[in-house]
Order: sequence, then C-alpha cells, then structure tokens
Amino acid sequence: IMSDSCSSSHQSMKDYPVGLGTLDIAPEQVPAAISSALKLGYKRIDCAPVYFNEDKIGDALFQALNGNYDDKGNTNNNSIVKREDLYVVSKLASPFHRKEHVKIGLQKTLTDLRLSYLDLYLIHWPQAFYFVDIDPTTRGYENEDIDDSGDGAKIDPTVSVHETWAAMEELVDEGLVREIGVSNFPVSLLHELMTNCRIPPAVNQVEAHPYLQQTKLLSYCQKRGVHFQAYSPLGSPGYKEDDEPTLLEDPVLVKIAATHNATVAQICIAWALQRGTSVVAKSATPQRQEENLSVVVSSSSTPPELKIRLSEAELKEIEGLERGYRFFRPEDWWGEMAMAVFN
Repeated sequence: IMSDSCSSSHQSMKDYPVGLGTLDIAPEQVPAAISSALKLGYKRIDCAPVYFNEDKIGDALFQALNGNYDDKGNTNNNSIVKREDLYVVSKLASPFHRKEHVKIGLQKTLTDLRLSYLDLYLIHWPQAFYFVDIDPTTRGYENEDIDDSGDGAKIDPTVSVHETWAAMEELVDEGLVREIGVSNFPVSLLHELMTNCRIPPAVNQVEAHPYLQQTKLLSYCQKRGVHFQAYSPLGSPGYKEDDEPTLLEDPVLVKIAATHNATVAQICIAWALQRGTSVVAKSATPQRQEENLSVVVSSSSTPPELKIRLSEAELKEIEGLERGYRFFRPEDWWGEMAMAVFN
C-alpha cells in the first residue's frame, strides 16, 4: 500500500522474494556481507535497530551507493547500486511505540543507515516498552537498553497498536517511509489493527519454516491482502540452542533436497516461495548468499519463477513436519507479559 506521494514506479517487497537478513551479522562482518550481497543481486536488505549493526550497514550502503572515497574525500564513482533499486527495511523498536516517539525511532534508524527514507518500516513486536531516551542524531548505540525488557517489567501495557499505527501512517504522509507493516502479529491482533487504519499494513513479517508453518495466519493475511513474509525460513541455525531441533538436518528435507540436487536451505526457501510468501534469509558468506538467492530464476511474475519446483507429494510431506516450534520465544524474554503477544 503506497501513499499518493510515492512514485508509482516504486517496487514492492514482493518484487524481491529473497531478502538479506542482518540479525547476528557481527559489525566487523557487515561491510563484506553487504558488498557481496549487492554484487550478487540482492535488493531487499532487512534491518532493525535491535540488531545493533545498522550504523555499520549504513556505512556499507553509503559506500555501495557512492563508490569509494580516498583520503582526500574524492570518490571514484564506482557505485554498485542505485538507491531507487534498493528496498531497505527496518523496524520500530519497542521503546518508541507512543505517538510522540515513533518518529524519533525512525530518525535514529535513518541516521544510522545514512538514508533519507525507508522502503518499508515495520512495528517489530506488538508490545511497547517504556520510553528510552536516545539522541536520534548520534550514530550507533552505547548499550542495548532499547532491547532490554527487564524480564517483562519494562513492558508498557498502556500503549495501543492503534496509537502506534496512526504515527506510522504519518511517516508515510511525510515521505519518510514508503510502505508500513507489522511483524510478529498474530491473527487477532492483525484483525484488531485493521478495524481502524487509514493505510492497511503492507506486510506481516513472522517466524515461519516447515516446523512452524503458520497456515492459519498465512491464510488470514492472504484474505486481507497483507503480504506474509517469513523470517528464520531455515530454522535459525545460528541462533538456536544446541538441544533444539535442526531443521536443516531433517530427514524428509534431506531426502527432498537430494531428489532436486539442491541443499536443504534451498528446499526451505523454495517451499516458502511456492506457498506465496517471501523470505528474509540471513547469511554473511557469499557462497550461502548466492545459494539462497539462486532459488529464484525470475521475480517478474507472481508467484516468482523458481529453479526448484516441489511436487504435490513433496509439499504434502513437508506439511507433515509441522510441530508448532518457535525458535524466537517471547516467553523466554518477557516472563508472563509475553502473553500480550502469543497465547
């Protein structure tokens, strides 16, 4: 959904089925990771202030957009990509949900990313934290206070999603963001938000993979015209605990991958895209970045043309892997207040 002030030629996130995730890309890895991703053809870059690397991503994007500078400030004009060809996504952190704070959260992200606008801005998690005072003109963070819930004690239960959303809509009016959406919203909350909004959410970005298929949420999003975007489509191999299930070693997926002469990661991405969702796939290495992106042959059609096409029988087998397993569990972070998000 775009405001009248946005160029009609501006592309939507659906034009970029595979986006680059940046959670847990260490600051020192960012320059190489962003550079290789852009050279391979990634256009959608998914960021968030609570990943604490947006300032490094901003430097890498600036270099990609403007070319390298020598020590006298001269550029070689050797830019990798144009700004209008990128689709940059970030998210509103929980301490900035009150209407008077939403723009502060965005301005901080724009300062860190060295950009004048975002293509998509999401409410990262539905719950608000009490405000954390920051300087939106200073790049980087000295601490991780904006991500500290105090085991739920810093959750502010008095801020409604409608208050936050109305302020998000104003960002579109001002041309600071082109599309707005949500993340980690269950059906009931998405339904409530859409009872009273001027600009409907373009996206709901949630955890989804063969162990957490979110079928009812997907079907509700499709019914309401909200694009469903999957994060952790590979089961978060870099984030999960040792005793948690390893999606990429699942025997059913290993067997299907062998049939297609593909990796399990490629099967997971193909499955996600074939069911009409897009993905955010984190990788810092060129080889994995290329492997993930190569699943899409062409994104000019909807659904995109894929290198791997799963059969009905294979889709049925993957359907049988559903176990409602979340790798990202608010109840581990927010105590009993996590009930405000997932029940």
